[in-house]
Amino acid sequence: MHVTGSRGRLLTSRRSMLGLAGVAAGSSLLPRAGRADAASTIMPRRPIAPTDALIAFGHTGPITDGGWSMVHDRGVQAVRRAFPGIRTVYVESVPYSADATRIFRQFVAEGANMVFATSEYGDFIKDVSDRAPDVAFMECDGTTLTPNLGWYYVSHWYASYIIGIAAGLMSKTGRLGFIGAFPIPSVYASANATLLGAQSVNPAMTLQGITINAWFDPQAATQAATALVDNGCDFLCGIMDEPAYLRVAVARGVRAAMWNTGMLKYGPEAYVSSVVLDFNDFYVAQVRALLDGTWRPSAAFLTLGHGVDRDAWGPGVPEGVARQADDMRARMLAGYNPFRGPIHDNHGQLRVAAGVTLDDAAIYHCDWAVAGVSGLG
Repeated sequence: MHVTGSRGRLLTSRRSMLGLAGVAAGSSLLPRAGRADAASTIMPRRPIAPTDALIAFGHTGPITDGGWSMVHDRGVQAVRRAFPGIRTVYVESVPYSADATRIFRQFVAEGANMVFATSEYGDFIKDVSDRAPDVAFMECDGTTLTPNLGWYYVSHWYASYIIGIAAGLMSKTGRLGFIGAFPIPSVYASANATLLGAQSVNPAMTLQGITINAWFDPQAATQAATALVDNGCDFLCGIMDEPAYLRVAVARGVRAAMWNTGMLKYGPEAYVSSVVLDFNDFYVAQVRALLDGTWRPSAAFLTLGHGVDRDAWGPGVPEGVARQADDMRARMLAGYNPFRGPIHDNHGQLRVAAGVTLDDAAIYHCDWAVAGVSGLG
């Protein structure tokens, strides 16, 4: 590992393949209390001077991807600004394989006090954290909580629902096209929320999905988007780490909503909005707690307006559409949850009974598609 100044880049031989990424639900910048079995065995921690600390980040993709990993890298930069003199290192494109374990072990061997995995690595990170009890670990989109391993994510489904309202009001064909990476909970949650938002203003709306088995594959995303438009979809959305399908929307004269960060510049004439993520304050709060000696592992949910939101509306979004969608945003910020039964899946089974509301934990683990979704399972 080589560290240059206050921000180093870990240089290691590895395959350039992407790991799985994901979803979550949301609350504050510092995590909520964790499970009792983990919290009861947490060891006291001593304060650490910023100049003595080493914070390591393992990213699932390149930090120049224009999306997911770039947003997390902004968080790394925020940590450096908040704590002058602190040392940070990172690895890009950490593979979802045993190579990930070796990278996380190398972080520990080089003296890292805190390790962030900016995507889900499951046992690949847990095996390392179990053997390094003095090191603090945090896993984005994780599910495991131990005395020194916590997880965090964003409740992106609320922003997706808001954008879905705009989609339902703007679509002329009543067909949304969705480009996803894998048929996993984060993808189901995004697609379901977008369609439910659209159906709240136009019950006849449907969504056709295509998964491309990658978070960063512009060529595959372009092909999927083209196929969706050819099939009558006039509004594209999805979870991708780059703007390929927005460019298809521009070329084909349809609308598109993006993910991870604002992407207006790649196609203002087609751009509606984006689910935008911001981990800066969360990362700063986590590192501050580590330095103060108060860090504890737990599940952190970043909420609407506090780590995830919709981007500014594109120039082609009518004022009335924006106002109607933002009325729902205001209700959500006041505590309203729109994910209320009855909700059926796309096989006709009642999944959420009338009078029941899906909480963030249930949405976070969702592995089914709502009625009107095709192509995702």
